[in-house]
Amino acid sequence: MAETVNSANSVNVETRVLDIVSLYPKDMNIYGDTGNVKTVEMRARLYGYEPRIHAYNVGDAWPEHVDLVLGGGGQDKGQAVISDDLFARADTIRALAADGVPMLLICGLYQLFGEYFETHEGERLPGINVLGVHTVGQDTRMIGNLVEQTEECGAIVGYENHSGQTIVHDDGTVAWGRVEAEGTGNNGSDLTEGARKYNVIGTYMHGSVLPKNPQLADYLIRCAAEHRYGSFEASSTAEQTAQLEKLNALAAAAFGVASSRPR
Repeated sequence: MAETVNSANSVNVETRVLDIVSLYPKDMNIYGDTGNVKTVEMRARLYGYEPRIHAYNVGDAWPEHVDLVLGGGGQDKGQAVISDDLFARADTIRALAADGVPMLLICGLYQLFGEYFETHEGERLPGINVLGVHTVGQDTRMIGNLVEQTEECGAIVGYENHSGQTIVHDDGTVAWGRVEAEGTGNNGSDLTEGARKYNVIGTYMHGSVLPKNPQLADYLIRCAAEHRYGSFEASSTAEQTAQLEKLNALAAAAFGVASSRPR
């Protein structure tokens, strides 16, 4: 339900809150993934919502309300640091996912939301089985700008940098996007990128990805609002609408530059 608050003029107005969890920002944020949180926060506010950002790190109290989860990438060491805590929260996270809470997991957390991640050295880190995927570290890294085609959001541009090869193996999980060139995407061979189940999206798209792809940020915000309030209702002022248009123009320019750069 929306919350009723008093404005400066003592007029009752409804504030539609969205509680957004930034998952392990201390250990899983090596490719600027905080930019995803900033983008969602800014755009949600411009649509008339009140975003509340909860930075959740190892050992923290879990927020009472969760409408959206954003998680970033990290090195193998970072994944090992957060693994035990992630498993302690696994039942809660799985329940939120099954209930339709949207989540965007980048690279390292994408891997840990699968069945397991086996490092290049052969150490197997179990995942929490939200997504039906598994990942195995390889000698060759896949690095560079990449454009994929997605069903929900059209063309998405990002920057991949990973040696793990991810395979989608569960009928309940589908590949999120398609790429055109071998040697890119989930594993370099089947032309898939990322995975999706429920409203949970896992992807290797760094960049950070949301500033260059506002349609994906808006998709997540819409899903979060629909989950909490039953619908997405923008209440932007003329000034806010103008700000959104400027942001979209900047994103389009950034998309064009990134998608045209050679790998």
